[in-house]
Amino acid sequence: MKKTFVLWALSVVLCPRFLAAQEADAGLDLRATLSGQAVASNISTQDPRSGPVGTVGFRSVFYPTWKISDHWAVTGAWQLYSRPYFYGDLSTVGYGANGDLIQATLNYSRVSDKGSILFRAGQLTTAFGSFPLRYDDANNPLVDSPIEYGYYSVVSTLGLAGAQIDATRGKWDGRAQFVNSSPANPRSLFAHDQYGNWAGGAGYTIRQGFRIGVSGYRGPYLNRQSAYFFPGEVNPSLLPASGLGLEIEWAHRHWNVQGELQKFVLPYTVIPTFRQQPGYAEVKRVLQPRWYVAARSGYSREYAYGNEQSLEATVGFRPNRLQLIKADYELDHFSLGEYHFDKTFAVQIVTTLHFSAAAK
Repeated sequence: MKKTFVLWALSVVLCPRFLAAQEADAGLDLRATLSGQAVASNISTQDPRSGPVGTVGFRSVFYPTWKISDHWAVTGAWQLYSRPYFYGDLSTVGYGANGDLIQATLNYSRVSDKGSILFRAGQLTTAFGSFPLRYDDANNPLVDSPIEYGYYSVVSTLGLAGAQIDATRGKWDGRAQFVNSSPANPRSLFAHDQYGNWAGGAGYTIRQGFRIGVSGYRGPYLNRQSAYFFPGEVNPSLLPASGLGLEIEWAHRHWNVQGELQKFVLPYTVIPTFRQQPGYAEVKRVLQPRWYVAARSGYSREYAYGNEQSLEATVGFRPNRLQLIKADYELDHFSLGEYHFDKTFAVQIVTTLHFSAAAK
C-alpha cells in the first residue's frame, strides 16, 4: 500500500490491465469509465433548483497514457458529465453537460527494490487527502463523496496547474506539490488572482494492508470575483487558507476500511474566519466475488453554517468483469436551515473499457 500514491500518479486509477500494458518499453493506453445514474431526492425539489424529485445523468472519464520509455510517460484524465449528476449538483440551478481536464502531466519515474521516485508537471489533482485516489466511479464503492470533497467543498476534485514529486522508501511514502491555486478554489491558468499553494503528505505502512498518513495544504484561496469576496476585504494574497488531515487505510481478507479526520481554516477580515472540522469512516465488506456492501458515515462541524451529519449505504453487484451496479441510499442531517433532512436514493451502472497498443 505504501506505493499506492506513485502507482496512481502514473496510471491515474489503479487497474491490473493497465499495469500489464506498462511492461512494454513504449506504447499507448486508453482506459475509460462510463457511468449512468438515476437519482430520486428531495434535494432537487428545494430552492433554488425546485425541480422534479427524479433525475437521470451520465459521466464519462477517459484516461489516456503515452508511455515514451521506461522512465518517461504522459498521462491524462478528462471527464464529461451531465448536470445534475453528482449529489452536490442537485441543489444548484441548471441542466446541461460539462467537461473538465482533471489531469494532464509529463512524468519521469525511477523504481528500484528499495523505493521509487516520480516527478510530474502539468495539470494535477490535489496532493491533499486520500479520497482523490478513489474518485473514479469504478473505484468508489459508494456513489457520493465525503462531505469535504467535491466541486463545492473545501477540497476540490478539479485539477490544479503545477508540479509534484512522489517518493517511497521502505515502509515510508511521501509527496510534495506546488500549484497555482488552492484546492479550496481551483483557478485556471488564464484566471485572475492566482497564488502559489503548497500541499503534501506522508504515510507509513505498519504492516501489509495497514497504513496511516498525514497531509496538509497552505496558500491564498480567495479571488476578487468570488461571491465570498466582500467589500472592504484585504488583498486575497494576504489570506492564506490551511488544511490538515489524518488518514487511515486498513484491508484484511474481505474487509476494507478507510477514514479521514481534517481541519480547515479559511481566513477573512470583514467577516468571521470560516472554520470546518470534517471527518468520515468508510467500510466495505465483500460478501462473495460478485456482491459487496459498503457504508460511509461522515460529519462536518462548521462554526458559521452549523453542523452536518451524513450516512450512506450501498449494495454493489458485478454482473461481469467490466460492469458494476450500485444501489445507494444517503441520509443527511443539518443543524441549521429550513431543511433538516435530505434523502437520496440512486442506482448507478458503471462500465470500464480498456484499449492499448504497445511497442517493443
